[in-house]
Amino acid sequence: MPDASLHANDASAFPMQSLFVPFPFVCFTIALGTDIVFSQTANVMWQNFSAWLLFIGLVFGALSFVAGLIDLLRRRTWPLRPSFAAILSYLVMLALGLLNSLIHAGDGWTAVVPYGLLTSAVTFFVALVTISLSIRKYARLAWRL
Repeated sequence: MPDASLHANDASAFPMQSLFVPFPFVCFTIALGTDIVFSQTANVMWQNFSAWLLFIGLVFGALSFVAGLIDLLRRRTWPLRPSFAAILSYLVMLALGLLNSLIHAGDGWTAVVPYGLLTSAVTFFVALVTISLSIRKYARLAWRL
């Protein structure tokens, strides 16, 4: 019969930040899509979608940052923490998301075109870089490279 304490220890090694980290990536990516649609249609609904997506991404980004700090205190999650470059890239992505949210706080066409759209595209690019850096760390851990 398997020991129940082994399963409890395995669960404690799960990094809490993993629950929140994906949300900013998804929200910022969809915000780029809604910005593109807004630039093509000029329908204010798409600007509102972008603003809400940016807000939700920033809220979950803040939650993931707090959870990441808590994970630093948990010794069992140390092998699973991302590299310094991935953390720095993630923080840059969140800063760009905040800047983008401030740009989107304006009214009308100029709140999105051209600077909001450009900032969304740069945020998306930094998100791709962050994912690339994170995947390398987990691939090395999984394959013991």
